[in-house]
Amino acid sequence: MNLPNSLTVTRIFLVPLLVVVLLTKFEGRQILGVPKEFVGAAIFALASLTDWADGYLARRRKQITPLGQVIDPLADKLLTSAALISLVQMDLAQSWMVAVIIGREFAVTTLRSLAYARGVVMPASPLGKIKMVAQVVAILALILAHGQMPGTFLIGQAALWVVVATALVSGADYFRRFNAILNPRVAPIAAGRRSTDRKAG
Repeated sequence: MNLPNSLTVTRIFLVPLLVVVLLTKFEGRQILGVPKEFVGAAIFALASLTDWADGYLARRRKQITPLGQVIDPLADKLLTSAALISLVQMDLAQSWMVAVIIGREFAVTTLRSLAYARGVVMPASPLGKIKMVAQVVAILALILAHGQMPGTFLIGQAALWVVVATALVSGADYFRRFNAILNPRVAPIAAGRRSTDRKAG
């Protein structure tokens, strides 16, 4: 197993550790003298860093593999879903917002898989990248809001609203592009009709 894939697998193993740290009631809410929220935020930050690092290293070292292409998005979904569901359990995030975000993730993953099965690669949406950054900010801020930094709650909530908005808009864009894959002749026909209408006018 190459280094990028090893980092991805490490991210997967960090998921249950993150859930245990966030949801377990430790005595004094500390782990080895450190507030558990700081430990949870550090675990999530480390896992998010491996998300960037595995992609960067895979491209730089030309180690992109079929295994990596499968487990990397899976690891991302597991990490964010586990963190968001934990935040709902901690009363730091609204369940409907988390349901929208997770539902969008699985819907888009399904669409991209179906498109790939047809030999078409659907590139990531620019809005999807904004969503990812906002998601990391929201989760980190809300985790810290549960501990010694309650002022980060508003930051986390604002970032979470950005995540929901970009999730819905980028999700709609994925559906539009997928529909274009299923009906490739619709767009040219529609363009031809518009051209004819302009000439007629």
